Amino acid sequence: MTTVEERASHGRAVRALVPRSAHAEPAAAAGRDPVALIESENATRLAELVPIRCGRMLASPLAFFRGAAAVMANDLASRLASGLTVQLSGDAHLLNFGGFATPERNLVFDLDDFDETVGGPFEWDVKRLAASLEIAGRERNFARTERSTAVQASVRSYREAMRSFAAMGDLDVWYAHLDAQTMLERLRAEHDTELEKTLARKVAKARSNDGRRALATLAHRVDGKVEIVSKPPVIVPLAELSDGAESDGHIRSVFQSYRRSLTRDRRVLLDRFRLVSVARKVVGIGSVGTRCWLLLLLGRDQEDPLFLQVKEARPPTTSARRTNHGRRVVEGQRLLQASSDIFLGWIRGEGDVDGERRDYYVRQLREWKMSLDPETILPRGLSRHGAACGWTLARAHARSGDRIAIAGYLGAGDAFDRALTDFAYAYADLNERDHGAFAAAARAGRIAAVEGV
Repeated sequence: MTTVEERASHGRAVRALVPRSAHAEPAAAAGRDPVALIESENATRLAELVPIRCGRMLASPLAFFRGAAAVMANDLASRLASGLTVQLSGDAHLLNFGGFATPERNLVFDLDDFDETVGGPFEWDVKRLAASLEIAGRERNFARTERSTAVQASVRSYREAMRSFAAMGDLDVWYAHLDAQTMLERLRAEHDTELEKTLARKVAKARSNDGRRALATLAHRVDGKVEIVSKPPVIVPLAELSDGAESDGHIRSVFQSYRRSLTRDRRVLLDRFRLVSVARKVVGIGSVGTRCWLLLLLGRDQEDPLFLQVKEARPPTTSARRTNHGRRVVEGQRLLQASSDIFLGWIRGEGDVDGERRDYYVRQLREWKMSLDPETILPRGLSRHGAACGWTLARAHARSGDRIAIAGYLGAGDAFDRALTDFAYAYADLNERDHGAFAAAARAGRIAAVEGV
């Protein structure tokens, strides 16, 4: 077993192979064609939903970046990597961090998207976060110094947190988390009254964003029965789907398969609910076109709802290895998050009704969800959010990777911070060109897009 000093020395030794300054270089794969890569992804998605995905990606460079995780993953994989591996989020942009309820009914801040989770070099996640902050700042027309401040705040927070975790015991790292109350207390101690009030409003709103609120907005009563509302093409009840791609019997069979992935105590709780309505739901940007189902279950009465999201789990961009991708997502989420959804589970695809074999994962919908509004955030708020994301990402990586070696590599100085600030600026330029190429392809009719949906 290696000692703490040997692990730290290994991290410092990696600098000779991959200098921290080398991370400033823009990552662009040779012969890259982002439009073709997105088209190849679209080819395996539901054809009628692909124009919605493309329309959402056209909205802005930030929207394009959110939908183009595969493009950036391809670029990052073409560069020399540190070799210090962790369980990656795979899509750690600033909007994939937010608040949600723990089983103990606390509101915590954490990562909240794991479709692309896979093992890989720690810096890939940090680079995606850094680039997203630069792109979001450009979207708000922030000055370059304001954008750089936000990027540096996030990377510095990651580096300093990793160094702190390196000095902690394994159990202490595992139990570390960032909750809303701690964030509020920190703002109060720093006399940042404006941000404290803004966060307090968001926390109050998040606590009301639960199953009962979803019931009021996503369901209605028909002949005394509670059903999910129809809002095509975004929400389409199962009975209204005309292509025969799924059936009620198939969905219920899939649901039973999910049940088996839960521990016994969770199954006992789930069995208190009955499935009453199913609909296909369009979610996010990058996930549009994948198969995603919204399930409404009721407990003791019609005012006791449980909404579950059943989402197709596709192979991550950086790995073609055949595995149970639903289980991959769930296990990656449990490893990266401080506290995970009690109903988190997976489904092993044994062949959908169209004969294709697909995997799925399942989670609750909207349980106290709190997210950043990129259209209204101010420079100071972007820096605060970036710092919270950096700390959270370091804690997630510290749980799975060698935190001592990574801390040794990062060091006490700001060399890595400055390199990633330069990287973020360069990659934001590249992303703008990619978005322009994508828009040109749409204008030329190469890509079908429906905007505003």
